[in-house]
Amino acid sequence: MRWRGRRGSDNVEDRRGAGMSGGFGIPGGGMRMPRGGAGRAGFGGIGFLIVIVVVAMLLGINPLTLLQGVDGTMPAQPQGEAPAPPQSDEMAQFVSVVLADTEDTWQKTFRSEFGADYPQPRLVLFTGAIRSACGFAQSATGPFYCPGDRKVYIDLAFYDELRRRFQAPGDFAQAYVIAHEVGHHIQNLTGVLPKFDEMRRRLPQAEANQLSVRVELQADCYAGVWAHDTAQKGLLETGDIEEAMNAATQIGDDAIQKRTQGYVVPDAFNHGTSAQRQRWFRIGLTEGRMEACDTFSPERV
Repeated sequence: MRWRGRRGSDNVEDRRGAGMSGGFGIPGGGMRMPRGGAGRAGFGGIGFLIVIVVVAMLLGINPLTLLQGVDGTMPAQPQGEAPAPPQSDEMAQFVSVVLADTEDTWQKTFRSEFGADYPQPRLVLFTGAIRSACGFAQSATGPFYCPGDRKVYIDLAFYDELRRRFQAPGDFAQAYVIAHEVGHHIQNLTGVLPKFDEMRRRLPQAEANQLSVRVELQADCYAGVWAHDTAQKGLLETGDIEEAMNAATQIGDDAIQKRTQGYVVPDAFNHGTSAQRQRWFRIGLTEGRMEACDTFSPERV
């Protein structure tokens, strides 16, 4: 991925070595991989509104609820007090550039679909453990998004684990991880994450897991939408897409279960199989549109 010399995001907080801080709550969406152990209508395009209605029917949401907060009236996000990472930290700068690229993609998309500015998330770098608005998290949790404070959290040591333990090397595999977490931010803005969090408290575990898979696959598809835009800008290099697809393969629920326990338990899947994660990333990459990322209506995902 051609990232050097490009704009970095102003929304990166460097809390590495700063200890734990923040509040408590319900963990949001994330990779959570084991470690060490068209026309416009109203707010958006017609096609997107159809998807909104389908998702609303499936999740039992008032469709208007899904459109709240994307009309330009969303409250401002709290600004973090942590400094930006130093310019000499290449990996931190890479993450900053990828985040900036997602900001460009989703700003353009929100302008086109909703006629509103994109409320940008912040990204927090930490080491070891951290406390967010979603509670206490350790590095072993993997990268995650917290809807309570609209922040993506990542310990950059995770990338070493991704390369070594999960055999998923490459800078675009790393970028895919960030884009997936930003996909959860999009779901938070459209109301999908809050409704999912409400529903999973009332569902049996197996059904909650099935719904979780659809949520996670949509985030993968949104990562693909970003990759589509990045490709259109000529920023991809040979092998980049293969890196992302390999990462999707290696972190599928079936692949992780086989690697960690030697057998597969489908009822325990909560992120999707390798094939499903590849498929939905590819759909977003090929279509480049939010409305293509309807993981909720197909009978089989």
